[in-house]
Amino acid sequence: MPSLDGSVVLVTGANGGVGAHFVHDALARGAAKVYATPRSPHARDDERIIPLTHDVTDRASIAAAVATAADVTVLVNNAGAIPPSASLLDVTEADIRANMETNFFGPVFLARAFAPVLAAKEGSILIDVLASWYAFGGAYSASKAALRSATNSLRVEFAPVGVHVTGVHMGNVDTDMAAHADRPKMLPTQLMTTVYDAVEAGEYEVLADELTKGVKAALSGPV
Repeated sequence: MPSLDGSVVLVTGANGGVGAHFVHDALARGAAKVYATPRSPHARDDERIIPLTHDVTDRASIAAAVATAADVTVLVNNAGAIPPSASLLDVTEADIRANMETNFFGPVFLARAFAPVLAAKEGSILIDVLASWYAFGGAYSASKAALRSATNSLRVEFAPVGVHVTGVHMGNVDTDMAAHADRPKMLPTQLMTTVYDAVEAGEYEVLADELTKGVKAALSGPV
């Protein structure tokens, strides 16, 4: 089974919120090192955390991350962005394209770039944070749904070389990113326990809360 124990992890979007919990909970499960890769890194109080400036929308930044973190065994595609509006009709074309760059193209190109690194190490893991199916987020929902499809394709392509791919679906998590939402929110610590437990159990998909389970169950019903 995949394991975090002794792993070397790279987490995108790691400055705060869910990303910060991905970092610290990986260490709590025995990770030897975690590359924390926000656009503007800050100093850490744990020598096992390696700050690494990274922009998922910049191809040169992706190449630099691969060159620096060639020992990675777990890649967590967590970085994400929300467009100015949840409407596909009201936002600008630039807003839609920018959201797709962060939420879809960035994770896909990062996975492609790290593919040789992950494939070369036994027990490697790719975790994609998706949060798709819920269609009321405009460009955000569309980009995450596209990433879910890409995650399924990557799972098929990575399987022959032994890289385990897990997609994470959840509703609102109690972080700054969801501060505007008035629906119930799960704690980041609850999310991390659910995600890492699922990964280490060899599961391919995480439905982290009851909202997500309900939405998936309704997909077979009428539009």
